[in-house]
Amino acid sequence: MLQIPENRRYFRIGEASRIVGVAPYVLRYWESEFPQVRPKRADSNQRTYQRKELEMLLDIKRLLYDEKMTIEGARRALSRGGPHRSGPGFPLMEEIKRELYTVLDMLR
Repeated sequence: MLQIPENRRYFRIGEASRIVGVAPYVLRYWESEFPQVRPKRADSNQRTYQRKELEMLLDIKRLLYDEKMTIEGARRALSRGGPHRSGPGFPLMEEIKRELYTVLDMLR
C-alpha cells in the first residue's frame, strides 16, 4: 500500500490498485458491492477515482482484510458510519494528520 499523493486529484484504476494494494479486478468487484465507490469514467471510458474514493477503498480493505469482516458486514459498517470514521480519538487523529501534511509540505 502506498500513500495517496497530495498533488493529484484523479487516479486511474492501475494507480488506485497500487495505492490500495489490491489487484484492479478487486477494485472492480468492490465497486459492484459497495455503493459508496462509484468512480467516474474518463473520455477513454477508463475508471478514474478521486481521493475520497481511494480513502473509502482503504477503509473497505481494512474492514475486509484486517478486521476479517464479510462483504455484508463491511457494507453495514460503512453504511452506519462505523468505527473507521468516528469515535473519541478520531478528531485528534485528523488534527495530527493535518499537522503532518503541513510539515511534509514545508519539507518539500
